[in-house]
Amino acid sequence: MNDQPARVKTGTAGLDQVLCGGLSPERVYLVEGTPGTGKTTLALRFLLQGAEEGDTGLYITLSETKDELHGVAASHGWDLGAISVLELVAEDEFGSDFEQTLLHPSEIELGETVRGIMRRVEEVNPARVVLDSLSELRLLAQNALRYRRQILALKHFFSRRNCTVVLLDDRTAEPNDLQLHSVAHGVITLEQTANDFGSERRRLRIIKMRGMRYRGGYHDFTIETGGLAVYPRLIAAEHARDHDMTAVSSGLPALDKLLGGGLVPGTNTLLVGPAGVGKTTTAMLTVLEALRRGEKAAYYLFDERVATLRLRARALGMELEPHEESGHLIIRQVDPAELSPGAFAGAVQDAVERNGARTIVIDSLNAYLHAMPSDNFLLLQMHELLSYLSQQGVVSLMILGQHGITGDLRSDVDISYLADTVMMLRYFEAEGAVRKSMAAIKTRTTNHERTIREFTIGAGGITIGEPLTRFEAVLTGQPRYPAGGGGLFGDE
Repeated sequence: MNDQPARVKTGTAGLDQVLCGGLSPERVYLVEGTPGTGKTTLALRFLLQGAEEGDTGLYITLSETKDELHGVAASHGWDLGAISVLELVAEDEFGSDFEQTLLHPSEIELGETVRGIMRRVEEVNPARVVLDSLSELRLLAQNALRYRRQILALKHFFSRRNCTVVLLDDRTAEPNDLQLHSVAHGVITLEQTANDFGSERRRLRIIKMRGMRYRGGYHDFTIETGGLAVYPRLIAAEHARDHDMTAVSSGLPALDKLLGGGLVPGTNTLLVGPAGVGKTTTAMLTVLEALRRGEKAAYYLFDERVATLRLRARALGMELEPHEESGHLIIRQVDPAELSPGAFAGAVQDAVERNGARTIVIDSLNAYLHAMPSDNFLLLQMHELLSYLSQQGVVSLMILGQHGITGDLRSDVDISYLADTVMMLRYFEAEGAVRKSMAAIKTRTTNHERTIREFTIGAGGITIGEPLTRFEAVLTGQPRYPAGGGGLFGDE
């Protein structure tokens, strides 16, 4: 028998997931963050969710006017008609009858403000209350002791009214002042950071929640029309499911042979090589083969435009548009300067769980790297994302571009140890011509072929030749051809 009371939905789906269902009812919570982090938007959505469920809501504003609140609501397409708004101090309270003003804080005025809040709560008898913001009460209190006593008085008052309260604070107190944290039942922190280039990044963290489980760590979020879009941190272990691990074809028999039988669902393949060598073309052929099997796929482009990808595919005899129109193929162009890593992981999760994608391509990791604050975060995020795709039985392909053309090639990051399969695509020179080769460097699930094969890209797609048995040091880009009879490639 479950004696736990039903959770109170915040109206922000991602936040409810982070909170494992919502807030405990009839408690006081603190939402803190600097101006612009989305506190007001989150609070309004909290009250609107209550209105949808039949709860009476009250928004008490000490810093913004009613017109400003209605303007925020209108920008999201919301109507605050079902919510009571108390503006303290109202414009008419600055007349001669009200000598004490917010411009001259005092103990008397603080008491009047708090009593005004209590009277309004008793009149409306709300189930949900938002108080915006505590920084105004802090200014009126003038010292920490009086401020803490007033906050405790409000907390005890609200506890007798059987309402769920959200207190907003803009973090204007001293950095180490944790008085509010100790008083509140739960604390949610919203953060905003600005990069040297690109849009700002926002994230939230649950500092504490008494007596309830929640997802720890930072969770990315964005402010969209309609409220906050929160992307809970991906935890792969929570998404395990049984799946068939029978190898599927890549669309090229010779490539399947190189891989030891094909691509195994639940594994990831890393295609490594310099620019223009054929990594994207190989990935597209694999996606088209999955579509021919009746599966769905998602292709995430970081490096080039979708129109360019379609044009390139069409030149090789691969039509992508019919599959896009049918909904079986999702091609999304990703701008790493605008999309946070958490939002990207959420998009991939949505493609797998809602759209049923069984093949995922990330093209390329080089651009994805620039969306991350540091290499350590990239590896941790990518490890969790790949583990999730593995748990879901998805065939995933990652493309990693290398700097240079031949000789000693280098990558922005070494992620090969995370990959189940690594394919090396390289240029090499022979007979005065630039040629291309591919080889399977490792696979964890099959006994792969250990040869190096030449391949060509033409109107019919990719053609893979026989193993280059007469060459040495092909992967260096400067192969040697031992003396002996016969043609270079066994065709003479």
